[in-house]
Parts: sequence; C-alpha cells; structure tokens
Amino acid sequence: MVSADNIREHMEVKAADGSHVGTVDHLEGQSRIKLTKNDADDGKHHLIPLDWVDHVDSHVHLSKSASDVRQNWDTLN
Repeated sequence: MVSADNIREHMEVKAADGSHVGTVDHLEGQSRIKLTKNDADDGKHHLIPLDWVDHVDSHVHLSKSASDVRQNWDTLN
C-alpha cells in the first residue's frame, strides 16, 4: 500500500486509464481518500480506499479504471 504521507489536498486523482476521477479533499482516517464534492458530477463526496492507489507523483494514480472506481467508491451526502 502507498504511504498516505505523499497524498495532499487538491491533488488530482487519475484512474488507471488516465481519466480524471476527482480531486483530493483530505484523507479520511488512515485508509481512505475523500474526494471534493464540487469536482463530482453528482455534487457529492466520494471515498476511495488507499488500497486502490498505484503510485503518487504530482497526481494520485489509481490501479482501477474510471468505470470501476465510480462503480465501487462510497458516496456521502
């Protein structure tokens, strides 16, 4: 698993296929990334597990495709 220390607020989150899936709002505990709601199509926060992170550089890169991410992320109101 990737270290959460490298993930910062406002970093772009990209799926394995290169698609933009969101922007980091903040880390939710030590195991999930909360995405900003104003960057989401549905206007809601979404949570993705750190287990999905492949690597971090200037972006957070996930190991799943955008469609897999959107089907399996947790949504908050």
